[in-house]
Amino acid sequence: MGVAAFGQTPAAPKVDKASAYYHYSLAHMYAELAGAYGNRNDYLSKAIDNYKEAIKADPSAGAVTEELADLYIQSGRLLEAQKDAEESLRQNPNDLGARRLLARVFVSRIGDRSQNRIDEDMLKKAIEQYQKISELDPKDTESLVMLGRLQKVAQNSVDSEKAYKKALTIDPENEDALTGLAMLYADRGDTSEAADILKKLSDKNPSQKSFRALGSAYEQMKEFGLAAQALRRALELNPPDAADLKREIAQDLMFAKDYDGALRTYQELVEEEPSDAGSFLRMSQIYREKHDFAKARSMSDKAKAIEPSNIEVRFNEVGILEAEGKPSEAIQLLKDILSSTARKNYSQADKQNRIALLERLATMYRAADQTDQAVDTFHQIADLDSELAPAMSAEVIETYRAGKEYQKAEQEAESALKKWPSDRAVHLTHAMVIAEMGKVDAAAAEVKKLLNGKNDRETYYSLAQVYDKGKKFDEEAKAIDQMEKLASNKDEKQAAWFARGAMFEKAKKEQAAEAEFRKILAENPDRPDVLNYLGYMFADRNIHLNEALDMINKAVASDPGNGAYLDSLGWVYYKLDRLPEAEENLRKAVESTPRDATVHDHLGDVLMKASKVREAVAQWEISVREWNASSPADQEPAEMAKVKSKLETAKVRLAKESPKQE
Repeated sequence: MGVAAFGQTPAAPKVDKASAYYHYSLAHMYAELAGAYGNRNDYLSKAIDNYKEAIKADPSAGAVTEELADLYIQSGRLLEAQKDAEESLRQNPNDLGARRLLARVFVSRIGDRSQNRIDEDMLKKAIEQYQKISELDPKDTESLVMLGRLQKVAQNSVDSEKAYKKALTIDPENEDALTGLAMLYADRGDTSEAADILKKLSDKNPSQKSFRALGSAYEQMKEFGLAAQALRRALELNPPDAADLKREIAQDLMFAKDYDGALRTYQELVEEEPSDAGSFLRMSQIYREKHDFAKARSMSDKAKAIEPSNIEVRFNEVGILEAEGKPSEAIQLLKDILSSTARKNYSQADKQNRIALLERLATMYRAADQTDQAVDTFHQIADLDSELAPAMSAEVIETYRAGKEYQKAEQEAESALKKWPSDRAVHLTHAMVIAEMGKVDAAAAEVKKLLNGKNDRETYYSLAQVYDKGKKFDEEAKAIDQMEKLASNKDEKQAAWFARGAMFEKAKKEQAAEAEFRKILAENPDRPDVLNYLGYMFADRNIHLNEALDMINKAVASDPGNGAYLDSLGWVYYKLDRLPEAEENLRKAVESTPRDATVHDHLGDVLMKASKVREAVAQWEISVREWNASSPADQEPAEMAKVKSKLETAKVRLAKESPKQE
């Protein structure tokens, strides 16, 4: 097939609308025939040729270029499209049609599905094409909007804003540009300005499209309650996909933790469609969050009766068992699901599902201190998909670290570094391992080599963690400052504040730590990890105990099985001299995090105060053992000495007391 010119030049012939329509009609017909006959090459070639003739006859018809691009993409002929467009541009650099086609090809190749990441090279090339298109056709608002989106993906927020505002200069009512600009402001943390833009948009044009755009924007801003309100207004306009819209509303209400509202909406859906397994499944998940496990299981059973082979429905039962505090049963059920779905060969979708289930099983093993089983499961994932091998090796390293098997972690890290010397995740995990072993300067140097202008915020976070291991707080503070400077949205800013607060707490600068945590709570008052951290700080210092109790209770309510939260709750009860509640929660914490020396120490304090001396001795002995098993970086001689002193004192008391008292 020869190369046909795509678009206009300064000396382009007159627009021939009749010819354009004629060739467009033929192209459309051949495209439909190609689709009906399995993308037959002769039909595809005729469709492509006629699309090109239509574009030549009317270069301003951007929609025709879009259809041609779609045809190339859907038929898997991306390289042909790219080659064709590039050849046309060699002949005529101002060929708009060719540039639009080439831009679409690059956009379609930005997402790297094999590694679940952005292809930076394709992103850069797409941006370059849309910049040239906007220079050649300054009034092309669609290209400016796309340029704004791509610059946002590339984290060039200033350039993204310029592109959107340029589009709005041409068309002040452009919904896509207004929505994109609002999303950009939301990501920066300017949520009020973002909401104002979207609210004005929907008020001015109260259509299904505008309300859906508003709802989508609120979802991206994580304002799920407002998203549900916006979508309800779209629902009032009787859209043809009312059931799907209701499901989206219910999901937003669920994310907003308006569980009763979500349940009512899902109930309406199953009344309208009794075979709606998805809605029964979501109701089960809501009841699980409400800790009504009987209803959670009842709804799960209904979903399973409708779709017995649905993996998500079957996996939901695992989640219920975990929420009930039955990790062994949850692990066994997940193993059964994996066993029953094992095959010699898997489709791409089935393989991805299996990998997700294996990852969950591995993390469950790791949480249950079953290190060897977790390692074996991560190896199974690498066997299923060799491209995931570096990432799984990093997970193996983390698993050995969590199991306090630091020699094995270091061996695995050294081996991974030899196999994948350019893999970022392998370098980061290797750095953390050697930092654990006390080689902080070498670890920091390894992390610094990864600073290259890409993912630098995450790299500075890793650098801060390395310095934290070595208690080099001045250097850690510098890394966190850089991390905050590179933050592009409120979540990333809060991550920097949290890291700084934790650093200040470890450096015994409690007031400064509290100030950082309060900043986060001012924006996100229900964030559980912050509530827990600050509440524990108060309990440990024996101040603000009632406020601490309220904070930690909120954290536990959000994640009842979290060992760190349960430890904090037990500790604040101990400080309040409420020993039964303290003992109950610390026993749960020990069960959840059996390798944490501090949790065993806390439980020992509670038991000793309750005159359960022999049990206190047992807990302090475990605490000493876990302290000794800790990495060089995590050992705290002063804390270890305190535990040993309490243990020796308790043993003396135990020897003096009558066995009958025990």
